[in-house]
Amino acid sequence: MSDTILPVKKVQSNGASPKIATTMKALVYGGPGKIEYKEVALPKIKKPTDAVIKMVKTTICGTDLGILHGKTPSVKPGTTLGHEGIGIVEEVGTGVGKFKKGDLVIISCITSCGTCEYCKKQMYGHCKDGGWILGNLINGTQAEYVLIPYADNSLYLAPEGSNDEALVMLSDILPTGHEIGVINGCVKPGDTIAIVGAGPIGMSALLTAQFYSPSKIYVIDLDENRLKLAKKWGATHTINSGTADAVKTILAETADGVDVAIEAVGAPATFDICQQIVRPGGHVANIGVHGKSVDLKIQDL
Repeated sequence: MSDTILPVKKVQSNGASPKIATTMKALVYGGPGKIEYKEVALPKIKKPTDAVIKMVKTTICGTDLGILHGKTPSVKPGTTLGHEGIGIVEEVGTGVGKFKKGDLVIISCITSCGTCEYCKKQMYGHCKDGGWILGNLINGTQAEYVLIPYADNSLYLAPEGSNDEALVMLSDILPTGHEIGVINGCVKPGDTIAIVGAGPIGMSALLTAQFYSPSKIYVIDLDENRLKLAKKWGATHTINSGTADAVKTILAETADGVDVAIEAVGAPATFDICQQIVRPGGHVANIGVHGKSVDLKIQDL
């Protein structure tokens, strides 16, 4: 999908004055293995805290690919995909105070009401009326326009002069790798860490982990090109798990495993690697979205 979004067009009807179209283009999920770029209704303000955003740029997340493969049953056919991007405020509800028409904004992948128990604990992903709902429980950002609930808590004003493509990275990819992987993993100076999965999220964890000065960073993946890039971007060690046993390699090269194991795929096999390589007293940080249950080998931990 291109990240260039087509503008909504005005239509002429029998020589009458132009009127604003009531439909737009969107990438719509049709069930496992089925997506369609089609005409859908334009979103409208439903609650005072809503905002309608005209999309400028969006992107495709690995989670979207999981949805397409039937990994996320909460996504129903007919849902517009996408949960990240930047756009221009088109309309705001009467309860929105931080934004106005014409503002360029970063759309958070997580919707936050700001008032529930979990939001007050900064556990926004568990918001009782939000969390990851865009492109999941409600229509998402891979469209010309998107409705954002709780706009004051779920949008961020973009700094003037910023690069649009860089701003898109701040919608989900970079902060997710940093917050869920690095911060929740408690990476600290001198640690030996391992990142399992060298996709965009894994790379984000790699880049941001370096702010905390770990002594060694292992990156594990099946793709040699990704591993070369990981090395360029700061990995001290890379392991191709298709040609080498990642668990045996790490346990042989460390005293008793890594201080932090970061799972960045969302599959039972990669989670299993993490729990086999983490040392006593270490941390496993799971970023990947899992569609199947995993075995927690509590007897070995």
